[in-house]
Amino acid sequence: MRTARSFTRSPSNAVRRVIRTAASSTSSGTQVTSLLTQFKLDPFRWYVRYAPGTLGKAGIVDGFLNSELRDHPRVRRARTRFGATFVTDTQDLIQRYIYLFGVWEPHLTRWLERRLRPGDVFVDVGANIGYYSLLASRLVGEKGAVVALEASPDFHRVLLKQAAINECGNVRAVNTAISDRDEVLTFVLASSHNMGANSIVPYAGEPESTFEVAAQPLSDVLSSGEIARARVIKVDVEGAEGAVVRGLVPLLDQLRPDAELAIEVTPQRMLELGDSADELLGALRANGFHMYRLQNDYAAGRYPAALRRASEVPIRWREPITDESELLFSRVDAEYLT
Repeated sequence: MRTARSFTRSPSNAVRRVIRTAASSTSSGTQVTSLLTQFKLDPFRWYVRYAPGTLGKAGIVDGFLNSELRDHPRVRRARTRFGATFVTDTQDLIQRYIYLFGVWEPHLTRWLERRLRPGDVFVDVGANIGYYSLLASRLVGEKGAVVALEASPDFHRVLLKQAAINECGNVRAVNTAISDRDEVLTFVLASSHNMGANSIVPYAGEPESTFEVAAQPLSDVLSSGEIARARVIKVDVEGAEGAVVRGLVPLLDQLRPDAELAIEVTPQRMLELGDSADELLGALRANGFHMYRLQNDYAAGRYPAALRRASEVPIRWREPITDESELLFSRVDAEYLT
């Protein structure tokens, strides 16, 4: 009969063998997977998440860990690097990265940590399961506020649950889509492997599901106090950013002088709705906002190294936006948005 002591040694040796194999430039995915089949995933997730350094982590993540968690999902509690607890379903991209790395979009996360202060208001348009809303909740404190706007009824319910688990009393969550007018929009979900890709722009192939939801301009959702105190407005709406910004423009002169916008711009998806990234950028430029670009990389294998590097500084961007980009808009006129 195996003793407790001998049992605890085996996973440690297994982890070391997989790390050496994953770190080897001559190793194959088959070699790594053959080692994996003997052991559970938990030691490897622990190594990627908590061990110092980056040795072998990219190979482990790309070789098997990311795909195994996606294709054989688990529901687990995971703690983010900023201290919030999330109930995660690893079939979904965002939730899987929170479980694996404790962070989503590390460069935008760090930028928000530098921006938000106690007493600020954060507006989260396209809040998903609430990662940025809960981050902001901790940063703005009891005297601040977070307005979390999410179109998906399912994600809205998850967001409420996550906020309750973390006792975020300063989060006001609203199940609504945001547009430039009152209307009813039909959203499509392409795949449950990336449930954040809910969009009113159809994806190629048959959608996994659809739902309808009422949409309204930001001016109908935000109070005058929330508008006046908003430090950052984040927009991530998978192609519908043109309508969101058109509805936002009338409010820009009511924002505080240091208010900034973080907008994921997807030019090709905007075109399918008859919108133009150039028009969006022009409208913000005409209202005194300068554009900066922030690096954003979704490759799982590059996360371990990205988390150990110094924070990326957004750079002034004057070129056309032709592909999906994380853009920051500020009244600060400089080459770098420090």
